[in-house]
Amino acid sequence: MYQTSQSGQASGSPPHPAPVVQQATTSRSPSMCKTLYIVRHCKAAGQQPDAALTADGHLQAEQLAEQLAAVPIDRIISSPFVRATQSIAPLAGRLGLPIATDKRLAERVLVAGDLSEWLAALKSSFDDLDRCFPGGESSRAAMERALQVVSEVMAHPVNVTVVVTHGNLMTLLLKHFDDRIGFAEWQQLTNPDIYRIAWASGRAEITRVWDA
Repeated sequence: MYQTSQSGQASGSPPHPAPVVQQATTSRSPSMCKTLYIVRHCKAAGQQPDAALTADGHLQAEQLAEQLAAVPIDRIISSPFVRATQSIAPLAGRLGLPIATDKRLAERVLVAGDLSEWLAALKSSFDDLDRCFPGGESSRAAMERALQVVSEVMAHPVNVTVVVTHGNLMTLLLKHFDDRIGFAEWQQLTNPDIYRIAWASGRAEITRVWDA
């Protein structure tokens, strides 16, 4: 059975989603050409910040590095959670790049403590971005902190950046660029997963590129 957690973390092996392609306008210069790879971490042993990758997860991290090794990546930014940094470490090693960590890429907490029917609650948080459960973070607040990182990436002089994060936050970030994305797309994410956002001529195109 495909299961999730109250942090909004997904686990299991759901079907691969079809690539999402969306044109979106941006206020950046028409001549700007930037590419952002958003990576969801590999399979982990748990959901706490210090939860490490499983044996399968480490193999997936090597596969991820193999797929992205030929991409002209300039910069890597990761959630500080162990499962995120471990997922991108093989690629960083191949490319000789440091891993910068940013707490704004940490997973969104839906609620503090237990919540009955929390999966329905998570779905409702995609429908109402301002809905906030006790001790948790609204979808909008989580989306906005992730977008702060993207804004800084856009302003940085390098062209190709990898951002490593978590399933719920990744989906919210993608939703900013394509409002059709929501709970169903979150359910279809895999561990790991990769989406590419490419900006050119003032527009952004989103494509799923993970080749499992």
